[in-house]
Amino acid sequence: MRILHLVHQYFPEKVGGTEVYTRSLARQQAAQGHSVAIFAPATMADPTLEPEVEEDVRVYRVGIESRGAAAVFGSTFHHSPLHKAFAYVLQKERPDVVHVQHLMGLPTSLISQLQTAHIPYAITLWDFWWVCANAQLLTNYSQEICDGPRLFINCARCALARLDLPQFPPALASLALPLAARNWRLQPVLEGAACLIAPATFVRDWYAAHGVPVNKMVVVAPGLDYPVALPEREKEEGERPFRIGYIGGISRQKGVHHLVEAFRQLSHSELWIAGDTNFDPQYTAHLHELATAQVRFCGKLDRAAIWKMLRQLDVLVVPSVWYETFGFVISEAFVAGVPVVAFNLGVMAERIQDGRDGLLLPPGDRQALARTLCDLQQNPTRLAQLQAGIQPVRTMVEHGQEIEALYHTL
Repeated sequence: MRILHLVHQYFPEKVGGTEVYTRSLARQQAAQGHSVAIFAPATMADPTLEPEVEEDVRVYRVGIESRGAAAVFGSTFHHSPLHKAFAYVLQKERPDVVHVQHLMGLPTSLISQLQTAHIPYAITLWDFWWVCANAQLLTNYSQEICDGPRLFINCARCALARLDLPQFPPALASLALPLAARNWRLQPVLEGAACLIAPATFVRDWYAAHGVPVNKMVVVAPGLDYPVALPEREKEEGERPFRIGYIGGISRQKGVHHLVEAFRQLSHSELWIAGDTNFDPQYTAHLHELATAQVRFCGKLDRAAIWKMLRQLDVLVVPSVWYETFGFVISEAFVAGVPVVAFNLGVMAERIQDGRDGLLLPPGDRQALARTLCDLQQNPTRLAQLQAGIQPVRTMVEHGQEIEALYHTL
């Protein structure tokens, strides 16, 4: 089978859950004997459009100009270089199926080309971008969870806040129009997909409640590409402190500030925070102001370093205050035998069995988080019970087989 993955950004410029998944799935598919390619925009790329071959996967990095948020938004409507480059790649690759991992910043005309060529495509719903231009259902003006567009006036408020502009009422109506037009442009893309893949039941149900045909959606939990042998736990002299970890984005919607503030109530413990501290310098500075001397900012880690860090932790915390749609770091923690404590939002109740392999807390409740971490620190038997309750994590091999079977139905 000839497979083409379409993604909004890719390694090495961008590294996130969608990018890691796309690379892992593509390499797994290539290992299964398929012909696999990836199409993604990049600010630094070979202008000849010749692919780089990475573990038998052809990666087409299409060189484009650096774009701000407004330009990324506008690219949904038109981007001639990306349109032409995609036409070239389609002609060269002649895929049997296209897997759309994300379309943010890519013109919908790419999908029109697939429809004209009668090439079936599947879309994975990695976030809420298909309905929410902010993608994360978290308002820029109040940092509250949003239920979606309300005549797009609330969307316009988000846009003004993101641009750091005052909430000028006349501007709301003028901004609401292009935001509504964006959704009208995306609707036929969703309707034309042969299949919509939701990584969790919560995601499927949310999209169904917002008008996306439920008969097109199928829930397929992602697998994880993880090493057969994990690093050994480092031996430390004497009694080491209780060690809490966070791995992920350093941004407000990830709720890292809740964890740092809760941690202030603990003693004889350490908090290790891994993530790109340059993504939001202002937020990072705020975290440093909150942090005690026992908080270590580990920076952006590669895969090997992440596994090494996980093996040193007693517990991992996922304090997100938005609706995560899967949470790969939870799978990684479970592979390493580390229980997870999280705020009970979105998919968390699907990912964590409360009281068995982790604990779920009221969203944003710092006191509950502090009490829970203290309890785990003081009750090693309870921590061991949670560790023993962790079940085997689904592999990318198993996931790839399910995706392949799905492709054959398109």
